[in-house]
Amino acid sequence: MTRLLLDTCVLYPTVMREVLLGVAKTGAFEPQWSERILEEWARAARKLGPTGEPQARGEIALVQAAWPKAAVTWKPSLEDRLYLPDEHDVHVLAAAISGSADAIVTVNAKDFPKHVLAEEGLERIAPDELLRGCWGDDPEGVAAVCEAVRQEAERLSGEAWEMRKLLKKARLPKLAKAVSD
Repeated sequence: MTRLLLDTCVLYPTVMREVLLGVAKTGAFEPQWSERILEEWARAARKLGPTGEPQARGEIALVQAAWPKAAVTWKPSLEDRLYLPDEHDVHVLAAAISGSADAIVTVNAKDFPKHVLAEEGLERIAPDELLRGCWGDDPEGVAAVCEAVRQEAERLSGEAWEMRKLLKKARLPKLAKAVSD
């Protein structure tokens, strides 16, 4: 099964995370992350106000329980030999290498140059590209995940969400078009 290291930027937005992890539950891929990536998610949620971080920590606990083998670790010396344009992302590359990931799922293309990743046997894939590909392999399964996420968004927000609008807002326009057509 394909192993994919999920960067913080694809775990923190709720709808994107829920679709990615819902599709992972269908067996499309094996998700991976590190404790540091999860910690970045929790800290980023502070922007939502005083309840943001505690809520994120609860969500993180649920994600860890659902995928107890997803967290990867590495020796600190691994980071010493790695280079990325943003030194703060080197830990993501180290996690992907340590977990023998096939690719890093991220929206930060400029921070993960393909030629640098290729030297480590890795690819970079955008979540929308990944999910559109998963839809091509299993349209019913991915559509069911998207519908469950849409229903949960409606329950939590108290407002109606049209599928295409919800997925486009979640920065998943290719998936939105596929699922809505």
